[in-house]
Amino acid sequence: MLEIDERSDDFHYLGETAFEVAKLKTAGKAFLWGAVGIDYAACPMNCDFCSFGEKWGKIKEEKIYTREQIAGDVKEYVKNKVHYIVFRTTQFYSVKELVKLVEYIRREVPGNYELVLNTGEFDKAAADAFYNAGVRGIYHAIRLREGIDTRFNIDERRATLQAVRDSGLKLIHLVEPVGEEHTSGEIAERFLESVKYNVSISGIMARFPVEGTPLGNRRRISDEIIAKLIAVTRLSGGDTVQDICVHPASEKAVRAGANVVVVEKGAIPRDVEISDREWNNFNCADAITLFEKNGYVVDC
Repeated sequence: MLEIDERSDDFHYLGETAFEVAKLKTAGKAFLWGAVGIDYAACPMNCDFCSFGEKWGKIKEEKIYTREQIAGDVKEYVKNKVHYIVFRTTQFYSVKELVKLVEYIRREVPGNYELVLNTGEFDKAAADAFYNAGVRGIYHAIRLREGIDTRFNIDERRATLQAVRDSGLKLIHLVEPVGEEHTSGEIAERFLESVKYNVSISGIMARFPVEGTPLGNRRRISDEIIAKLIAVTRLSGGDTVQDICVHPASEKAVRAGANVVVVEKGAIPRDVEISDREWNNFNCADAITLFEKNGYVVDC
């Protein structure tokens, strides 16, 4: 299915079928994913697609959001029907500080939202500490060409995925960051391995070119390619994968089976500037309109 031509009738049939399956699988419910990048800091891991890489010299002045600022962003997200609220950090952000932050946010901001962390490597003890503090999900992924375009040890990434699987935490693992050079085999391998770790939310994240990084001269893949990949992940997820997330959001992706889209602000690895407003001019109202236009009810 990954080899289907996006200009063919088969492509349209694939998307339509995946959309029908998505409506049945989700009971017509969609969710907003609201991310807050909490530390704008140079990272020594120097991934070839990430603006935070220390070697690329893009970050001139580091910034770490205060817990009060983060609480303000969380309140805005809750007010705007965001269900998954995600704290994203650089690789070596303190586990203890994250636990304290989660406990503070849970006290300060009531609501039915699920807190998710996107951070570095950790063990089962840390996973349990996150869960006990009020975290309900972890975004963690073995990236495409891990260890080639990144400086990470793939086995260490797997150990963290195992720690999540062995805890009470939900695993979110998209296939990412997808570029024009990645083969169908590579994409399939990353998706199928994530299923082994009981991934609850899967999906596709495209790579955004960041000028001045080693992969900054590569084009972003088209919305049609993203939609095809979304349709395949939706149809291949079986009973394990409940929800399918796409970044960036598009109507093509929603019509191909995605029922989660991303709104984000703060420190963003796809940009060289910190974003005090919703990144790329895509906000919660846009996301809600996109889903409602296509027959979903946004659940919060």
